[in-house]
Amino acid sequence: MDVFLNGKMIPQDQATVSIHDAGFQHAVGLFETMSATNGKVFRLQQHLERLKVSAESLGLTPQLDTASLADAVNTTLTHNELTEARIRLTLTAGSVSMLKGDQPAPPVPTLLIVPSPPTTYDPAYFETGITVLIAPAGSNPFDPMAGHKTLNYWPRLRTLRQAASVGAGEAIWLNVSNHLASGAISNLFLVKDGSLFTPYARGEEVEQALPAPVLPGVTRAAVIELAEKLELRVVKRMLTVEDMIDADEVFLTNSSWHILPVTSVEKHTIGDGNAGPITKQLRQALLELIAEETTA
Repeated sequence: MDVFLNGKMIPQDQATVSIHDAGFQHAVGLFETMSATNGKVFRLQQHLERLKVSAESLGLTPQLDTASLADAVNTTLTHNELTEARIRLTLTAGSVSMLKGDQPAPPVPTLLIVPSPPTTYDPAYFETGITVLIAPAGSNPFDPMAGHKTLNYWPRLRTLRQAASVGAGEAIWLNVSNHLASGAISNLFLVKDGSLFTPYARGEEVEQALPAPVLPGVTRAAVIELAEKLELRVVKRMLTVEDMIDADEVFLTNSSWHILPVTSVEKHTIGDGNAGPITKQLRQALLELIAEETTA
């Protein structure tokens, strides 16, 4: 399988980046993980617009052309004759020293797009759900990188490993005020009395609220859109661990598993211990939406 590296399709074993690349040296970069179905990435433009906002606001690059990025992603899929795939797009600051503060952002950062087979999950997970761990680490709302998908992912992967060590499938992060933020690799939703609740994401905060250290997920946005079409009340607000334990249903969203039910928080069972009806309804609606948008 070939990868897209700085404008060229290259065999994976021949793709190299400079040892001086800022992504390698200092984790200066961003990434997007996307899923392709029927040869098309679901909500590709939304992924790339989010990347553009992060890249420009954090100073990674002065201007990011999403049209050329979309062409690169589609070229990668077509070249490899892929219909179902996981796509990882990585954008770094390139071969530039980040230790010299007077240097402008590089006009041409490093761009790497790596396709791979789609991630598969045990179908039973979507019926029985998973257990989550409350992470010992937390999100800092005053960190300018919070709420952006940066290459500094070690803290999140570390808590994911800690969760796995006790049989949990995801780690739930809190913010500095001990309110729910997100999963290590997912967005979080609660269902209570027929309404949907989710923590604020970056850019959604109300006046006088702490900045939200939560990534505005593409799948999260699609779920909110579907919930509103299904006439479900959607509330974005600060939530606590107690809110999660007391919820009728809990589920997580990301681009790989779409919607994954949570049926226990450490030793606390959620609802009746199985995927709830609203979780199932939204998951089915999301799968239908993905099929519809990628078949057109």
